[in-house]
Amino acid sequence: MNHPSELKYAATHEWVKIEGDLVITGISDHAQDALGDLVYVEAPEIGQHITAGEQTGVVESVKTASDIHAPVSGEVVEINSALEDDPDFVNDEPYGKGWIYKIKPDNMADVEKLLSSQDYEAGL
Repeated sequence: MNHPSELKYAATHEWVKIEGDLVITGISDHAQDALGDLVYVEAPEIGQHITAGEQTGVVESVKTASDIHAPVSGEVVEINSALEDDPDFVNDEPYGKGWIYKIKPDNMADVEKLLSSQDYEAGL
């Protein structure tokens, strides 16, 4: 599995990357591999305030559906609209074109409370 060390991870299989004052999030390589070929991604709405740990969306594959959880609390400022037509970007590039949404965190320090790639992999 590919879990870049520069990212942080939630135990619920989401990853985050800091980009300026925003946090980009998606599901981990492990999660997309376990789900199989994705056919649908439901993201939260732009402007929605989300709370760390709460369900914010769903990813559906040919095998199953799985909830997406907020890795940190904050306001959703952008969603990856390309996933509406090409949800397989999550399978092909989970840390690139397959990002799901961007958050303006309530507290950027909350990112540091997430798991390192080593800690995330140890919990798999």
